[in-house]
Amino acid sequence: MTLPPPQEKTAFAKIGFVGLGRMGANMARRLHEVGFPMTAVYDLDRSVAATIATELAAQPVSSLAEVTRLADVIITVVSDDAAMEAIYQNPADNLLSGATGKLFINCATISPQTHRDLFTAITAAGADVLECPMASSIPQARAGTLFLMCAGLIETYERALPILNALSQNHRYVGEAGRAAEIKALVNMVMNMNTAALAEGLGLADALGLNLTLVREIFASTGANSRVLETDGEDMQAREHSVYFSAAHAAKDSGIALSLARQYQLPLPLAEATLSQYQALCAVGLGELDKSAVSELTFLSRRPRTLAKNAATASPTSH
Repeated sequence: MTLPPPQEKTAFAKIGFVGLGRMGANMARRLHEVGFPMTAVYDLDRSVAATIATELAAQPVSSLAEVTRLADVIITVVSDDAAMEAIYQNPADNLLSGATGKLFINCATISPQTHRDLFTAITAAGADVLECPMASSIPQARAGTLFLMCAGLIETYERALPILNALSQNHRYVGEAGRAAEIKALVNMVMNMNTAALAEGLGLADALGLNLTLVREIFASTGANSRVLETDGEDMQAREHSVYFSAAHAAKDSGIALSLARQYQLPLPLAEATLSQYQALCAVGLGELDKSAVSELTFLSRRPRTLAKNAATASPTSH
């Protein structure tokens, strides 16, 4: 198949990656696996960067400017607004040094305004930028089946299609800069509410002495069914909270959505209550467990003594 010139160029682009946590590392592995040359990788944890670089035949670099120099397309997967601002705006070292003609794909879930500010800064530097927050989790990142919400210029989206198609079986262009971040905030707000609600339902079922497996099966066949029931229900029952999407990130993302609502003086009491639950989980030191760990707050047999004990022994998981 003959690709249009911008896509043809991107199909053979050299890739740089910034942020090699759970999602970033597996996205990089996926692109390497399907044939994209990985030329530079960067992470604040230099040992992680070195390990991934060896795996992907890439160069581990200690400078953000070096990532831009070595790559045609730079993909960033960082944790929050502060981290995103740091990689683009730190006067001592940033990705915009020598950025003319480059393509930046920013995949973090951060505030819409930060994405808009970055769009202005990156285009002023002569580069293209696509805002590309993602749904799904680690297995989908590795398999190339992420759901991607994309915003920016439509021409940039089209330029990025060879890479997007390698990472995703379903990606949607949703409009100008900031729009994808708005939708992603809504996605995670609703997902977090569903998770907290499921935790309460199963917690009450446990208090009533019901068979939780039976309850989950009945939920799955009724109006109580949800995607979260499928992904988190058994884990809540078994207290298996290995992290796919951390409680700390759930709190951050619910906070982004509520910040947007406050701009319009729109009350969202369910979202506020959900945020309070995740903040409580973080406050006892369990923020690095999976979001399913919100069930630790809703089972009488698990709180508060057991919760406090777990908080003392929980080990952090890297992002």
